Amino acid sequence: QVQLVESGGGSVQAGGSLRLSCVASGYVDDLSFMGWFRQAPGKEREWVAFINTVNSWTDYTNSVKARFAISQDKIKSTLYLQMNNLTPEDTGMYSCAAADRWNSRLREEGGYKNWGQGTQVTVSS
Repeated sequence: QVQLVESGGGSVQAGGSLRLSCVASGYVDDLSFMGWFRQAPGKEREWVAFINTVNSWTDYTNSVKARFAISQDKIKSTLYLQMNNLTPEDTGMYSCAAADRWNSRLREEGGYKNWGQGTQVTVSS
């Protein structure tokens, strides 16, 4: 069993930055991939980024490339999402997720077994 707890959300103006954190506890050694998702009001949850926890290979959805950076601190069992140059379109509930192996659905919700409760990000224009 893995527990995930996010923090770091808040309200910022367009162009600002935030860093989200996700602390993992439990059987963290079993995790191979961790990802970030977001859900805007009235929209479906969408994948943002993921990282391979073994070799730190990363991937991002096109809309956040060059603005967001996913990273990890294995000693602290913490996943991060550095978000720069935020726009109102980045507003949403951000959740971290964990998978215990590679699968073809890592860019979809179905690719992950464990989820956090989320942290709200609001970007005003």
